[in-house]
Amino acid sequence: MSRLKKSAFTLAMALAAVGCSDPVDKAAKARIFSPEDPPKVVASAKEKLPPEDVADNPQVARRILGMDAAEVTERLGPHRYQATLGYEWTSEASIPVKLTETRTFRAGPGGVSGDFHGVLENSRDQGLEVMRVGGQVFARNRYGPFRQRLRDRGMAERTRAELTGAIRDFDSLFQGRIKLTPEGTVTHEGRTAWRYVVTLAPAAQADAPRPLPPMPQAKKGGADETTVRRANFFAHRLPRSLDGEVLVDSATSVVLKARLDGRMGVPGDKTPEAAELRLTLEAALSEVGKDPRLQPPEDFLPDADKPQGIADALDAFGIQRKKPSDSDSASPEAAPEPEDEEGT
Repeated sequence: MSRLKKSAFTLAMALAAVGCSDPVDKAAKARIFSPEDPPKVVASAKEKLPPEDVADNPQVARRILGMDAAEVTERLGPHRYQATLGYEWTSEASIPVKLTETRTFRAGPGGVSGDFHGVLENSRDQGLEVMRVGGQVFARNRYGPFRQRLRDRGMAERTRAELTGAIRDFDSLFQGRIKLTPEGTVTHEGRTAWRYVVTLAPAAQADAPRPLPPMPQAKKGGADETTVRRANFFAHRLPRSLDGEVLVDSATSVVLKARLDGRMGVPGDKTPEAAELRLTLEAALSEVGKDPRLQPPEDFLPDADKPQGIADALDAFGIQRKKPSDSDSASPEAAPEPEDEEGT
């Protein structure tokens, strides 16, 4: 065999070896160069949840009642959500305490990554407002100015989930004892929906609660009286009554409307005083498919590493701040303060 033929033979063998590479390497290359998986919420939105199975399948009922706002937007598109919650706390030793809370949420197109605007207000003149427009996040309390949040760290998404999670929170507070009985179909906002009547399920039919880690305890003096009262109520609460209705969209399995009215309490032998809580909820979706065309606020404060805080308060009252002298800056005690990494 001539030298030329030997070179050609060697080259052919090398190419054959490359062509017959290890299957493990092929699988690894396929994973590396495969398209990126869609966000989990997008995959969840494609899951079929038959609304007619809500009454007979607890897993489907929990998925529909606890559906996250991002998944709702993926399923429905742009929409408006409005909810009003009422709290009335009564006990033998004090006068009744009432609180009304209003939640408004508008979702724009774009699914989980789209624009949205949420507002929370209550009867005690408190609240907050969060919006995301074009990937930019702005937030403020009820009467304060907007501040841009360049380092959002998921705050906007968490607020979106909390604002629209009233049914999920209601169900959790009542220990998963929402029982849904089908009552045919109705029309809501031009959409066909399954109507379910809500009653209180027996305790034996409730889902087993997930175990929670022990509550941290104060090292000195123990927990304060208010904290102890709240912890006792949460640990010993007993749902007593529940009624209302829930409308589930037949096309997307999204809750279009809900009306809930429930009562729970703690007996006197479990806490220093017997108490009862009445909780009401009115929630509805509207303007499905209508683009709200959200715009960023005209005036807003820029993001800041470390707002001036006390220094701004001193300026507001005309109190001059002490300026460090050369001797102060040269002393070893005058070390620079660390930067606040969390920001605002």
